[in-house]
Amino acid sequence: MNPIYWFQNIGFLNMIIKGMIIGVVVSAPMGPVGILCVQRTLNKDRWCGFVTGLGAALSDIIYALMTGFGMSFIMDTIESPTVAFWIKVVGSVLLFLFGLFTFKSNPIERVKPVSHNKGTLFHNFISGFLVTISNPLIIFLFIAMYGQMTFILPDSPLLQIIGYLFVIVGAVGWWFLLTWLIDKVRNKFNVRGIWLINRIIGSVVMLVSVLILLHTVRDYFKFVI
Repeated sequence: MNPIYWFQNIGFLNMIIKGMIIGVVVSAPMGPVGILCVQRTLNKDRWCGFVTGLGAALSDIIYALMTGFGMSFIMDTIESPTVAFWIKVVGSVLLFLFGLFTFKSNPIERVKPVSHNKGTLFHNFISGFLVTISNPLIIFLFIAMYGQMTFILPDSPLLQIIGYLFVIVGAVGWWFLLTWLIDKVRNKFNVRGIWLINRIIGSVVMLVSVLILLHTVRDYFKFVI
């Protein structure tokens, strides 16, 4: 068995769960496109907000594929369980820092007036895509999550394809849920709600990163002892 799999049973369900988690974590923080999605849902309608999120999801999968392609060359050469362990540790630390940054950030400062003119769904989609594709720093988030979750499987192309497909499912599912929720509470929702969403997301990301790190350390020592 390739040592990079030293404490995981890689399977279809495993990759489905990983892909969905990555898709949600990448999409959920209230960055520029998240705020734009919420504002369009409130000021226009739910579907204008949703297709804005779909544009962001398309950008995310492009960066996800680019990152995975680059990392596959590195992961394919790793033969030491210790190296794989430290990749996961570094990924956990980076993800924790991302969660902390999300928790402490104030997205309300980035709220800008949005036109009430609906425009076409295509226009909303393209603008969501352009806002997200203009931020290549998201690649570092993908690197952290891929390393932490052993998401890159150079020798298992079918499993890898399934993983990427569910990155899309996770991202689209998030935008669908977010716009549905905002639409349901539109009369009670205000900019403070955006701040609260960021706090919750940041807390969850930090908690998950710590739990995965503890799991990684435990299983590594079970493996080496």
